[in-house]
Amino acid sequence: DYGKVIALTFDDGPNTDTTPLVLDKLEEHGIVASFFVIGNNITDKSAEVMKRAYNMGCDIENHSQSHPDMTKMTADEIKAEIDFTSDKVEEAVGERPQFFRPPYIAVNQTMFDVIDMPFICGYGAEDYNNAIGVEERVEKVLAQARDGGIILLHDMNGNVQTVEALDKIIPALKEQGYEFVTITELFHAKGVAIDPDSEIIYSYAEQTEMYG
Repeated sequence: DYGKVIALTFDDGPNTDTTPLVLDKLEEHGIVASFFVIGNNITDKSAEVMKRAYNMGCDIENHSQSHPDMTKMTADEIKAEIDFTSDKVEEAVGERPQFFRPPYIAVNQTMFDVIDMPFICGYGAEDYNNAIGVEERVEKVLAQARDGGIILLHDMNGNVQTVEALDKIIPALKEQGYEFVTITELFHAKGVAIDPDSEIIYSYAEQTEMYG
């Protein structure tokens, strides 16, 4: 039985620099997260990091092959981007992604028609911007935390400020009674069926409107 749940998610990995540091933090705090990976970042070495995350109980999800603006692409191009990454993930961990995060959160009808996975957004801390310091990242995440919520962070190369912020974000949310779950568990915990044809871009599990 779940109480208050929240899902930490990380975009733009996997890599052998920052992703392992994020995994160290998750292990240290005894929690799981979900990683939205870019297919072109999956190498023999980074695939090992991805396997480590998967073996820890983390979700590996799809964030496209090359992080393009997919609204400018044809249906076939979109499908190729998605399939490439899902194939790479399956090859590495033995399971295909169930969820998709659109690059730049840019979406259109063609994407909804072609991609048969629920679309995930989340509440971010603009942590792709180096000018946003550790404290500000912590504050932004905590201010937006909600039951069933999805937190959008980045494990891109060199993003050490987010790694550092986790040491404050995780204990603070635990103190507020949150349990950290994967994206898959989040929907399960909230009794929301995973509908691959849904045209909602989820920032929290029970969302019913397109953008929240």
